[in-house]
Amino acid sequence: MRKGLIRNMKDFILEVGKDFTFIDEEYRVQVGGSDYKIDLLFFHRGLQCLVAFELKIGEFKPEYISKMDFYLEALDRQKKKDNENPSVGMILCASKDDEVVEYAMSRTLSPMMVAEYQLQLPDKSVLQKKLQELINMPLLEDGEADD
Repeated sequence: MRKGLIRNMKDFILEVGKDFTFIDEEYRVQVGGSDYKIDLLFFHRGLQCLVAFELKIGEFKPEYISKMDFYLEALDRQKKKDNENPSVGMILCASKDDEVVEYAMSRTLSPMMVAEYQLQLPDKSVLQKKLQELINMPLLEDGEADD
């Protein structure tokens, strides 16, 4: 089921967001002596950054935030080019409680978004609006995170 979801989401993201360039599924990063796999990795031409997608078949859990922070840090330290912006994360879940998401994300500085996916997709214009919101997210400038 997970493989089918990954394959369908990859195709869907490429169809909705024309600036996404697919890099790999189950993209491996190594930290310490351990391997970790990011479900889907893209490069966004407009944002000039790597975009990591984690796909969850159940309800959102707060620990997904720290896992994504970990992946974004690994990507920025190991894979990001000097001319690229910091990596961005998207966590797509079958369902979410907005209050739980708000609490979980309240202290993170990483550019990240949590969204629900549906087996029957909403109208394409709604999805394009959500992607546009991500694209228009302000990026942290050097030093802003230290304030």
